[in-house]
Parts: sequence; structure tokens; C-alpha cells
Amino acid sequence: MSAAPRPLRGRLVARTLGACLPLVVLAGVAAPSTVPAAAPSGPAVSGRVTDVASTTVYGRWAANPRNPTNPLADRTWGVYMGNQEQAWQPYLRSTGDTRDLLAEIALRPKSKWFGAWIKPRDLASKVRSHIANAQAGDPDALVQLTTFAMKPWEHAACTSLPTTSQRAFYRRWTDAFAQGIGNAHVAVVLQADGPFALCAPRGSKVYSSLIAYSARKLGSLPNAAVYIDAGAGDWLRDDVKRAAQLLIPAGVQYVRGFALNATHYSPTEREVRFGGAVVRELYLRGIRGKRFIVNTSSNGKGFAGYTYRGTNFDNARVCETVLDSGCVTLGIPPTMDVANPLWGLSATARRKAASFCDAYMWFGRPWLYEQADPFDLDRAVKLVQTSPYSTL
Repeated sequence: MSAAPRPLRGRLVARTLGACLPLVVLAGVAAPSTVPAAAPSGPAVSGRVTDVASTTVYGRWAANPRNPTNPLADRTWGVYMGNQEQAWQPYLRSTGDTRDLLAEIALRPKSKWFGAWIKPRDLASKVRSHIANAQAGDPDALVQLTTFAMKPWEHAACTSLPTTSQRAFYRRWTDAFAQGIGNAHVAVVLQADGPFALCAPRGSKVYSSLIAYSARKLGSLPNAAVYIDAGAGDWLRDDVKRAAQLLIPAGVQYVRGFALNATHYSPTEREVRFGGAVVRELYLRGIRGKRFIVNTSSNGKGFAGYTYRGTNFDNARVCETVLDSGCVTLGIPPTMDVANPLWGLSATARRKAASFCDAYMWFGRPWLYEQADPFDLDRAVKLVQTSPYSTL
């Protein structure tokens, strides 16, 4: 029997995309504690750069001096390895080159979605089991979770409100979810696709009040960093007032901050700028000290949602080559090194990231059909093959 797989070790890899792409830092459980200032660039071979400097040093990310209270810092990020993750069995069953490609998804720290399909009576044990697996015996390891428990939700939320029974279910579900977390160190994205709360009939705040219930409950846990889903800059057309109208009724004052880009493919540069502007807007409204995280699992070639010309945005076209554009591919690997110039962000975005962005994390799921289910092997392989951040 082969040895158990290990999370990807930190190493430096670059690809050329016509012009020279900045060197990329990749990390599995955690990123390298130090990054070389420069790396030699060799001749391009099949879109890759050879003879690139590498490192096997990895451990915990230190807190950024501009963001010293970051709860995601100074601890490893757990990687779940089991059947609650849809990519896991396809990875185990694969061989050869396919296995190497799928490792770049299966062995990354990423967020597990828990939703209304899990009954409250079963939820706490499933959450505890997931956390125990991802922590692998390290009680200080950080585990990433996403909630999606509201009913009705998405477009149905724009035409109907939850019944009394559905509201009670949501609160019971939240209580069970909190019970499952307990004292564990977690990062929680709260209620993915959050902007649907804004389209409730007759301007109702029912959805927001339910999210606020979760914000208070989860925000009171001792080691939970909670981020309310605020959609994406392209979703809200960079309207910070609209973002505040979403976040304040949803209880952002009770949690660490907000999450961006969970189900969109918007460029990291845009999301960081938007996130910084939202933090400022909240500050002006008396809600200070908020931070954000950005999903980078899907935006290696980021584009605005309203520019997409395909027929199914949730299952948007995957890139065909590393030179393709306006398509979906893996973005910056999970990291707290958000302001590193190697990511190619502008100086303005790097300053905002250093001050206000806790991490780039993978809480999107572009390797799943319609970002939901089931796992799509062909899609997953293409996501890795065409990513400018792939180690392969």
C-alpha cells in the first residue's frame, strides 16, 4: 500500500504568459516563512520557466505588521483528506499524470461547504468529524468552512420569504453548526451568495436578520474567524454603499469581516480594491476594524461576471490553454502572503491587501459541476493544466 498523500510543500514556480508572469509562491498546509527576493529565470519550455529557485521550507504564516490581529496567522492550515470532500475519491482513484494534476486541488487547504441538505440532528457530528480530519491531531490548525443553509435562497429569495418553519430550521441549523465547531480554530464564510438577501420582496430584512443570528452565534465562538459573504465587486458593481446595506443588517459588527468572490471569477486586483473600499465605508458608518478574505480558487484569468457571454455562469467555460482569457482557471493558491509583489497586483492593491485582507483562500469550487455537485474530472484537470499558478 502506498504512503498517505501529503499536502503540497511550498515551492516557487513560474510560467510565461506572452509577457513574463511574476514568480508565484505555492503552499499546501502553509506557505514558506521567507521568500527569495528573486529567482533565476531559465528558458521557457512549454509555457514554463526552468531552473526556478525552490524551497521546501514551510510552516506557519506570521502576522502582517499592518494587520497584527489576523486570527488566521501563526498556525498551519489544515487539509481535509476524506469523503466529505468531493475531490478526494477522484484523486485517490487516479493514477499517473492525472493524479499529479488532481493533487493540486485535493491537497490544498480549502473550505468545505455545509448546507441545508444536512439535517440539524446530523450536523454537529459531521462538522466535528471534518475538523478532526483536517486538523490531523493538531488542535491549533485552522480549518475552513462555508455555510449555505438559507431556504429559500438564490433567485427564489427574490420572490418569496422564508416561512416560520424555514426560519426555525435555519436557527436550529446554525446552533448545531456552532456546536460542531466548539473551540476549534476555524475560518467560516457565512451564507454564500450573500447579495441575494438584498433582493427580498418588499425590501424585507428577514434574510439579513437570519444571517445576523448566525453572525452573533458563530462570532461568539472563541476561535472562529467569521466572514459574511458579500458577493463580489463585479456583482455589486463596486458600490460600497450597497455592500454596507448588505453587511450591516447581516451583523458584520459581530464578526471578523466579510468574504468576496465565492462564486464569481473576478480578478484579485479588483476584489482587493473593492474590499478595501468597503472596509472604509464601514468605518465611516462607525463599524471599525473589519477585514476581508478573497476567494482565488477560480480567478487565475479573472473576468467580470456581467461580461460573461456564455449560457451558464455557474459552470462558466474553463480555459483551454494557459494563454486563454475570459475563462475559469485556478488562481493564487491559498496564502496569507497577500501583499507579495510576486502576485502582480498594483502598488495600491498591495497596500490595501496588507492592511485589510486576511488571506486569499479557496472557498469557491470551480472543479464541481455548477460549483455544486458532482465533481467534474475533465473540468478539474483543465483547471490545473491552464492555471498560471500550477506547479506542473
